Amino acid sequence: MNTPLFPADSGANETAADLERAMLAQANPADAEILMRFFKTGPGQYGEGDRFLGCKNPITRRTAKAFRDLPVQEAVRAAHSEWHEIRLCAMLILLGHYESKKTSDRDRADIFEQYAELARDGFVNNWDLVDLTAPGITGAYAFEHGVDTLERFVFSGHLWEERIAVLSMFPLIRANRLDEPFRMVDRFLPHPHDLMHKACGWMLREIGKRDRAALTSYLEKNKAVMARTTLRYAIEHYPEPERKAFLSK
Repeated sequence: MNTPLFPADSGANETAADLERAMLAQANPADAEILMRFFKTGPGQYGEGDRFLGCKNPITRRTAKAFRDLPVQEAVRAAHSEWHEIRLCAMLILLGHYESKKTSDRDRADIFEQYAELARDGFVNNWDLVDLTAPGITGAYAFEHGVDTLERFVFSGHLWEERIAVLSMFPLIRANRLDEPFRMVDRFLPHPHDLMHKACGWMLREIGKRDRAALTSYLEKNKAVMARTTLRYAIEHYPEPERKAFLSK
């Protein structure tokens, strides 16, 4: 008889090792090769040296749901894994703890600090890890406690921490607090990396969904200094004639 992948008594008694075993059991070497190419793990690429099991997102999310009661400290241990998908799974579990109504403000502050340390130490080290977890952890924390809590990321000089700062604007944009996101994008408009150009353009596009006039005004003032990629992302939902007009100037 096969041992169940997710034990029926899963909960607070689970450990990082249990999570690792569950993820390793779902590894797919063929998919790992595809993911390594997709996430640019080759020499000189932004994901250089990262290792993949070949677990696609639905698998990782299903595992995170099964281990949602994994204690925070065990999730943090798992987030130090050499395997990309185990890190992502662990961070999704941290996100679940952060968003839980049962979590106290003090424990949310601890999760924020633990996440910041993971980023500083190089474990939040690709765009999917950032994009799927930063808005709900560092973004939610900044929404409650002020954007100045993101300074450690803004001034880190490291790509992934800088992307965390930008993606943390999501909760503010959703609440129509647009001045702070505009200032965050300003800070990174001159950034040399395409992944930051895309992140800034993405946030501008989200702003435009809520206040098209404010975005148009911003673009008119700044289009000359922003990367073409940023502009293309920002105007994605504009009518075709307006997009062409912006891109032709």
